Amino acid sequence: MKLAARAGRIAPSPTLAMAATAKAMAAQGIDVIDFSSGEPDFDTPEPVKAAAEAAIRSGFTKYTPSSGTDELRAAIAEKLLVEQGLRYEKAQILVSCGAKHSLYNLAEALLEAGDEVIIPVPYWVSYSDQVLLNDATPVLLSTREEEGYTIHADELERCITPRTKAIIVNSPCNPTGATYDRATLERIAAIAIRRDIVIVSDEIYEKVLYDGVRHVSIASLGPDVAARTVVINGVSKAYAMTGWRIGFAAGPKHLLTAMANIQSQSTSNPCSISQKAAVAALRLGGSFTEKMVAEFDQRRRVMVERLNAMPGVRCSMPTGAFYAFPNVQGVLGRQGPGGTVKTPTDLANYLLHDARVAVVPGEPFGSSHHLRMSYATGMDIIRRGMDRLEAAFAKLT
Repeated sequence: MKLAARAGRIAPSPTLAMAATAKAMAAQGIDVIDFSSGEPDFDTPEPVKAAAEAAIRSGFTKYTPSSGTDELRAAIAEKLLVEQGLRYEKAQILVSCGAKHSLYNLAEALLEAGDEVIIPVPYWVSYSDQVLLNDATPVLLSTREEEGYTIHADELERCITPRTKAIIVNSPCNPTGATYDRATLERIAAIAIRRDIVIVSDEIYEKVLYDGVRHVSIASLGPDVAARTVVINGVSKAYAMTGWRIGFAAGPKHLLTAMANIQSQSTSNPCSISQKAAVAALRLGGSFTEKMVAEFDQRRRVMVERLNAMPGVRCSMPTGAFYAFPNVQGVLGRQGPGGTVKTPTDLANYLLHDARVAVVPGEPFGSSHHLRMSYATGMDIIRRGMDRLEAAFAKLT
C-alpha cells in the first residue's frame, strides 16, 4: 500500500512522544520526573467541572453546530472585546478541538503548494509540520537568545519572497517563554501590511506572564492589522483544561468561513460538554489563573536559578508560558555511559535513562543547543529533578 507523500514529511510530535515514554516508564514502577509535558498540574476549576456535569445531567450531549455553539462563540467575542478591544461577529469565530486544531484548520484553508510561511526560531514543534502537511514550505527566521529572541525587521524582510503567504507570531512563546513587546509587534504588523502577508497570532499562553509583562494582541494594533490577522487561542493553558480540547480562531470572515467549512467536513463540532465547560471558564474571572501563574512564577525562579548554577548550562529567565529553555552547549561533547553526548537528543536520552528525568530536546524546536523543560509541575518535583540533573551533568566527563 502506497501512502500519500505528505505522510512522510512529518514525524510524531516529540513533546507528546517524550511525555508518553515518561508515563509508560512510570506505569512500570520507575520513578521518572517529567519535565516534558506542556500542561498545568492544577486541576480544572470547580465551577468549570460543575458546568460540564450540569451539561451531562441536562442532556446536552448531542451534536452542536459544527463551528461551536452560539453561547460559546458569544463568550469568546466578549472576551476578545473586553480584554483586547477586538470586535468580531459570530461568523468570524470558529471553535475547534484545541488550539492545535484551530491552527491546522487555518493551514488547510490558507496554504497550497508553492506558498511559504515564515516561522521565527525557536518555534513550537507543530508549526513547521502543519505547513508541510499542507504542501507549503516553512521559512525559518533565526532569532538570538542574547537578544530575548526578538524579531528584527531587516531580517524579517530578507525572509520575504513573492511566495510568502503568512508569518506565525507566538507570544508568549513555546518553547522559549519569550514575549513580544508592542514595538516589536508594530514592526511586524507594518511589514505584513506593506508586503500583504497574513499574520497568524498564537496567543494560547496570553495569561501566563511574569515580571509585570502585559499581553498585546497584534490584531489590536489597528483595523488594517486585524483585517489580515487570525488570532488563535483556547482554554487549555489559562484554565488547566488541556484534556477538554477547546480552542478557537478569530479573524477575517471569508477565511474563517473557509476554516469552518473544512471543519464541518472533517471533525464536525467540538465536544458539546467541553463547550459548556469553556463558557464557564471564560466567565470565571481571573482569580484562578492569577493564583496558578503566581505559583508558576515561584517554580520558574527555582528552576532557572538551579539550571544557571550547573556548569556548562545557561538559561534565560522566561517572561511568559511555563517553560525553561536552557542552553546546554557547554555540556555537549562530554562523555557519558553510552559514548559522546553530541546533541540535545543524546543528552535528553541520557537524562531519561540515567537520571530518570524526562526533558524534550531542542532539535524539534529548531535549536541544536537547548532543552525544553516545563515547570508546570510541583515545587518538590522541580527540586528533586534539579538534584538529579545536577548529578547527571556531573557524571559527564
